[in-house]
Amino acid sequence: MTNKLIGKAVLLGLLSTAAISAQAGQAGGGGCGWGNMLFDGQSGLAPHLLATTTNGTSGNATFGLTSGTNGCDSKVKLGYGGRSWLAMNNMLEGISEDMAKGGGESLNAYATLLGVPNDDRQHFASITQQHFDEIFANQNVTAQQVYSNTQAVMSRDSRLARYVQEPG
Repeated sequence: MTNKLIGKAVLLGLLSTAAISAQAGQAGGGGCGWGNMLFDGQSGLAPHLLATTTNGTSGNATFGLTSGTNGCDSKVKLGYGGRSWLAMNNMLEGISEDMAKGGGESLNAYATLLGVPNDDRQHFASITQQHFDEIFANQNVTAQQVYSNTQAVMSRDSRLARYVQEPG
């Protein structure tokens, strides 16, 4: 591997880590952690990456959430302003196809993300196949609607109801 490729790989790794940390960076409020304090009032990619890196590498946001310090408040509702993970990962079409046939990799990944353990995944596949028309109610269904419809179907099944995620 050349030095240029190694540099790009390291940068990609750092950006990926920062992106993951940035998603958790809003936990406890937008100003939670030393990184947010150090770069208070700044905008742009560099200050955001540095703030999330500071919060992630020192663990101060975690400490702040458990102790109620560092500008953190665990009572703040978590939110996500981006696109749905289903749509973002182009999973919706694969889930639809697998659900219609009663199994497959995309449906298994969806069950995993919903917290359905291995022991209940075949049952999940069977139930969602039976209720396919309810879950994928129309051709323009959104990822959020698929998720909500799946949760509704699961909540009515005695075996899957325990995996239904409570709304925030």
